[in-house]
Amino acid sequence: MNRALPVVRLRVPTDEDAIAWHRVFDDPEVMEFHGGTSAELSVYEELTARQRRHDAELGYCLWTMVDGAGRVVGFTGAQPWPQDWGPVGETEIGWRLGREFWGKGYAGAAARMTLERLRAAGLPSVVAMIRPGNERSIAVAKRLGMELRETYPHPRLQEDALCFALDLRGGHGE
Repeated sequence: MNRALPVVRLRVPTDEDAIAWHRVFDDPEVMEFHGGTSAELSVYEELTARQRRHDAELGYCLWTMVDGAGRVVGFTGAQPWPQDWGPVGETEIGWRLGREFWGKGYAGAAARMTLERLRAAGLPSVVAMIRPGNERSIAVAKRLGMELRETYPHPRLQEDALCFALDLRGGHGE
């Protein structure tokens, strides 16, 4: 596949990005593996505020993805695993895009930029927690060189969450 990479840039989320995330994620297909229904604006207001704190304290966060035309595409980046189950104490890389931006290379391009930033920040490794059946996210993780490390019983769902991992110290996961 010889497709040109899309133009994408990452920025620390702003207050206005909470509204943009709410708008681009307001789609049952986008939310299929994230609770199934659209989240309230207040969820994104809290999430963007938390990401600004992560950026200030850690030097990384879930960044807002913006395309070449200046449109908010979604987010990608990393944050400390926020749950009390699963890979507690690890850094999770993640991505979520608006439906109209799927299949165009945005997630992979932005996630590779994220890995470069995390390596530069000295992180030794990252994980990606992905629900079974989320084949698009599994494909992105594999293209990044991530491998399935283990599974964790999901505390609220009748399934095991998949934990993909990547060692950042060895170059590009080879």
